[in-house]
Amino acid sequence: MNIAIIAGSNRQDSNSTRLARYVEEVIAQQGHTVSFFDPKQTPLPFFSTDEDFAGHSGLAALRQAVSDADAIVLSTPEYHGAVSGVLKNALDFLGQPHFEGKTVLSMSSAGGAVGIGSLHQLHAIVRSLHGVNCPEWISVSGFQRDLPWGDDKDTESGRKLETRIRVAVNAFLGMAARLSARDSGRTA
Repeated sequence: MNIAIIAGSNRQDSNSTRLARYVEEVIAQQGHTVSFFDPKQTPLPFFSTDEDFAGHSGLAALRQAVSDADAIVLSTPEYHGAVSGVLKNALDFLGQPHFEGKTVLSMSSAGGAVGIGSLHQLHAIVRSLHGVNCPEWISVSGFQRDLPWGDDKDTESGRKLETRIRVAVNAFLGMAARLSARDSGRTA
């Protein structure tokens, strides 16, 4: 399958982008193709219905990656209990044709106890775009400082978080494969 991952931060060394890169590795290890959109590397203009962005190469790359995807991963930092403005801006440039019928895995990284506010918002946005929310999601809180990459990968809490991430990714990929097979059967 082809999976699009959209990172929702433009901060250097963002935990949510590091999480997205880690999930990219996990997905690629299972033989899937991954298109990674990083707004730090490819900035987008501010969304406006009053402007025509037809010639913007970053926007074209984002739309193409999501259009070509069988499933989508969205990763956001949680700011003030909400999705980042960077991710929301990217999603505002996309529409129902980009998401319709595709499985979407939502992930957040929060400085506080949990990133549930942003995950609930992502689920509402995905429903509005006619995507199919994976019932699993990934939330990395500020209290989970031992991450399953870098120096923390061999700590007990790093291994526990790695297990949680792999369980969510496997559920996401399984759901995406089932939906993709179902949709292929309808068009055949």
